[in-house]
Amino acid sequence: MCLVASFKRYVAANLAEDAAREKVTVLRTDPEPGMEAQIDYGLLGSWTDPRTGRSQRIWAFVMVLSHSRHMFVRPVVSMDQASWTASHVEAFAFFAGGPARLVPDNLKTGVDKPDLYDPKLNRAYGELAAHYGVLIDPARARKPKDKPRVERQMPYIRDSWWKGREFASLAEMQASALYWCRDVAGQRKHRGLEGRTPMEVFDQVEAGTLIPLPAAAFILAEWSRAKVAPDVHVKCGKVLYSVPWKLIGQHVDVRATATMVQIFHHGELVKTHVRKDRGRATDMADYPPQKIAFHMRTPTWCRQRAEQAGPATAAAIADLLDGQALHRLHSAQAILALAGKYSDARLEAACAKAAAAGDASYRTIRNILAAGLEDVEHDRPTGDGGAPAFLHGPAGLFADVIPFPTPTVATTPDTTTPRPAIVVTMPVTVSRTGPRHEPHRHSSAARNDAIALVARHRRPARRHPADPDRTDEG
Repeated sequence: MCLVASFKRYVAANLAEDAAREKVTVLRTDPEPGMEAQIDYGLLGSWTDPRTGRSQRIWAFVMVLSHSRHMFVRPVVSMDQASWTASHVEAFAFFAGGPARLVPDNLKTGVDKPDLYDPKLNRAYGELAAHYGVLIDPARARKPKDKPRVERQMPYIRDSWWKGREFASLAEMQASALYWCRDVAGQRKHRGLEGRTPMEVFDQVEAGTLIPLPAAAFILAEWSRAKVAPDVHVKCGKVLYSVPWKLIGQHVDVRATATMVQIFHHGELVKTHVRKDRGRATDMADYPPQKIAFHMRTPTWCRQRAEQAGPATAAAIADLLDGQALHRLHSAQAILALAGKYSDARLEAACAKAAAAGDASYRTIRNILAAGLEDVEHDRPTGDGGAPAFLHGPAGLFADVIPFPTPTVATTPDTTTPRPAIVVTMPVTVSRTGPRHEPHRHSSAARNDAIALVARHRRPARRHPADPDRTDEG
């Protein structure tokens, strides 16, 4: 600070002419009636809300008509885009018209990029100017003398209206400010008006020169810029809104009103949503079809689509979705997808054929269509009741088997010792390749019969007690 003060003293002592030139102020003439209004924000102080007990800083939005010095004051708790735009609308309604030119400060809510020759205005502020037919001409950055009529009013507003007052609510505060503008500030005798009051000059000279208000009310809108996320949503406030999936990774402009949200890409409207307070607003049509096939093809959709294909298809889908609809939804969707690969007619025939076989599952219907069997009818043999079995009959089953022979008993010429000779013939199976012994077929029965026959003939014959030459077997 010492170096700065020393430098200023040096300039004043050695460059007195240049220092005096910088202090010169050019006196501006009063603008024509209805030509200009100057706008600014000013801090009033802190206010404690009686209902919540919370202390808040209160700002005053001030618009002053340059010719009549008639002013509009609106206390606000925030200086965001919505408050800035709403304050302009209330000011135009208070004056019952709009001036030809507005001279605001370079706030971000009004000017995105300050420039002396070509300032870049905020989108919402530009919409307001176009609706009311006014020109926006921002003051130069850090040049308060470009709008002196509003800058000089801030201390007067704080001292005359704000200090010493208590308010129960913000609405009461705003109503009190309007009364003060009309009946206190508007009735004071102003030196720049040659002793007349601002209300007098406004009513007699300036009121009739303002731009009339449009018939349609202005729709308050907030503009923001967002980037489309991989989930095809953009954020506006506390809510996520979906946009077409082809815009993933690109920046879009979001316009939000009280009732709807509009999304623009390179100036072209690409999506409109109903505005919500919280949560997410998603249009499933914004996703690629293959990504949302399961979500879009609900059980209701499956039943309706099946009815279009035919009654057999509708019956098959109804059986799948009966009871466990969500668990079998994939199968129903897969069956209906076969109509796209083949046709509705072929799918209907395949479903009818699968239902007749008692298995109307996806795998069966798919295999029928893949093999082209939906229109093929198989003739079943008669005489067996239609049983699907391979029956050859007894003759065909035992055609290559020689029946088991009966045992042959041969007696010897010796009559004195009549002991029969037993010959057992084992079964032999004759096949096309030649005879072969089969130890397994009829082996148990043949073995038992042979053993019993041999045992019976090997037992000694018992003599009859009355006739010794007679035996039991004789």
